[in-house]
Amino acid sequence: MLQDPLTLYKLIILYMLGRVKFPLTTAQISSFILEKEYTNFLTLQQVISELTDTGLVESKTINNRTQLSLSKEGKETLSFFSNRISDVIKEDINHYFRENEYSLREEVSVLGDYYKSTSGEYEAHLIAKEQDINLIELTLSVPTKEIAEAVCDSWQKKNQEVYEQIIKLLF
Repeated sequence: MLQDPLTLYKLIILYMLGRVKFPLTTAQISSFILEKEYTNFLTLQQVISELTDTGLVESKTINNRTQLSLSKEGKETLSFFSNRISDVIKEDINHYFRENEYSLREEVSVLGDYYKSTSGEYEAHLIAKEQDINLIELTLSVPTKEIAEAVCDSWQKKNQEVYEQIIKLLF
């Protein structure tokens, strides 16, 4: 059965988002689709835009990363049309998640952002999540933008260690 390539790309993205219980970033989706050479970057951006514009995918930008998740309408659409994705493509996606699910989840579960506060200092806002539950959320005031950036970068690498130390100190 021949179908419009854009429709197939949309279904691939919906299938990917339906396969996980956490949002995926546009970079994560792009990495898989471009690595498999299903389409090019510009077409992929068009497809993602159309999915969000039609409400099949919900989009949220956190720390300059756009996270995508399946909407209720997207789930319904996927249930009706997932049979239009070949078994080979589904297996490629399933294999990708078997190999990378932990690192993909970790990437969207650890958030660090900063902003300039009304006092003139910077605040680094740090979150570590497990599914939709915040395990820890911290806001640290620091004197400069450079320190705030460094704190956010370090949080990506050391969040688990920080969480464990706080739990140890409190209990």
